[in-house]
Amino acid sequence: MNINVDELISNLTSQTQELINTLGTDQPLMIGIYTGGIWIAEHLHASLKLEKPMGILDISFYRDDFSQIGLNPQVKPSKIPLDITDEHIILVDDVLHTGRTVRAALNELFDYGRPASVHLAVLIDRGERELPIDAQVAGKRIDLPPHQHVKLTGPKPLKLEVITAI
Repeated sequence: MNINVDELISNLTSQTQELINTLGTDQPLMIGIYTGGIWIAEHLHASLKLEKPMGILDISFYRDDFSQIGLNPQVKPSKIPLDITDEHIILVDDVLHTGRTVRAALNELFDYGRPASVHLAVLIDRGERELPIDAQVAGKRIDLPPHQHVKLTGPKPLKLEVITAI
């Protein structure tokens, strides 16, 4: 499967601008989920000319699968540049699959305050949710068999790979 990342980011940027136009604010707070979500958020933040500094979430301590994958030794600090109370937030991730990463991100976000709204933007929505979470904007929605996964590598260049699990 050949996926043009630049085309997806362009599509995601257009959809995100349309979303911003409906929010009642022209300056939402954009927050990327470590790592791939940050790479995508950086592109969106620059393209949309957002003035508020971008936030970064590392959800490692909020994951629900420690017993399966262990603690991530590459834990980075989250950086939320301002109080999120009453802010309209655009949460950005690279791939939405089960919804568990987004659930962890929401749990962490609410530790920082109570936003006015949280909207999800993803580069790829591949379906197969385990939780009732949906992206408001997606660069592309694809269907893959359960044994295949999408991985974003980067940051330069950004490249999407479909990986088949053995």
